[in-house]
Amino acid sequence: MDVYEAVESRRSVRAFTDRPVSPETLERVLTAATRAPSGSNIQPWNTYVVTGAPLAELKKRATERVSTGQAWDERQFEMYPTSLESPYRERRSAFGRERYAALGIAREDWEARQRAAIANWNCFGAPAALFCYVHRDLGLPQWSDVGMYLQTVMLLLRAEGLHSCPQMAWSQVRRTVADLVRPPAELILFCGVSIGFADETVGYARTGRASIHETVTFIDG
Repeated sequence: MDVYEAVESRRSVRAFTDRPVSPETLERVLTAATRAPSGSNIQPWNTYVVTGAPLAELKKRATERVSTGQAWDERQFEMYPTSLESPYRERRSAFGRERYAALGIAREDWEARQRAAIANWNCFGAPAALFCYVHRDLGLPQWSDVGMYLQTVMLLLRAEGLHSCPQMAWSQVRRTVADLVRPPAELILFCGVSIGFADETVGYARTGRASIHETVTFIDG
């Protein structure tokens, strides 16, 4: 798979089969991902990979916690600005409409929307997950480095025939994750990433993207 195909075929999969992902594959992907760029090569990512019985236990704890209405953990970062300006506000709204329409869930069906959201903490059925942390004293440029690292991981997973779904939702149950992975206190959980083979029997809506004429300016000398 060439890099263009990997980029084009990457999507946030929300339905996986239970087919295992080999430890060798995960190690190969994460070894190659160490080549991701970072300012002054400080490599600010801290990654925990969870599979097997530990992941099953984490899914159980997180799903039970959410489904019984226990309070969220306060995020240690702001996911979206309080006032999301245009055009970002409209893009976010469009995503919500597309996602729930693909699931056949009406806007006013709050219970069905909640059930769909709870699937996050079952990793959408994926047999592997990674949890990416960043040191609390690092700044915005280092957080952007973490984003480049995660994109590198996800594209390498496509090269292996795997899919993924990055999920900041895990930051809302960060203490449950910490109970299992035991990160140092100075690390902040940014997101989880579910990893596995897509369940191709489940339909999905491919989300749109803004035209490059909206987001790119070419300056020709």
